[in-house]
Amino acid sequence: MAKVSRAAFRDLAQGFGLLSDPTRLGVLTLLAKGPKNVTALCKALGLKQPAVSHHLGLLRMGRLLNSTRQGKCVLYSTDKANLKALASALANLMPK
Repeated sequence: MAKVSRAAFRDLAQGFGLLSDPTRLGVLTLLAKGPKNVTALCKALGLKQPAVSHHLGLLRMGRLLNSTRQGKCVLYSTDKANLKALASALANLMPK
């Protein structure tokens, strides 16, 4: 069995921690359907812009989201590679 670094475990724990919040799960669920701006996310979640922006910032810092600027608008989308890595890590915890 290959040795896994403490840094890798720390990154996984951070990713799972980000998924432990209902608002962040809601954001990721909405973005799984396609890119959205903060206004669309606020409307769909029924939350104010500062709260949604806070969660978007945490998800970006945790590398679970990407952002793309289009003029004055910022579109957010899921980072599929990092979400797949979390899913794979969780699947590896299941007994075979």
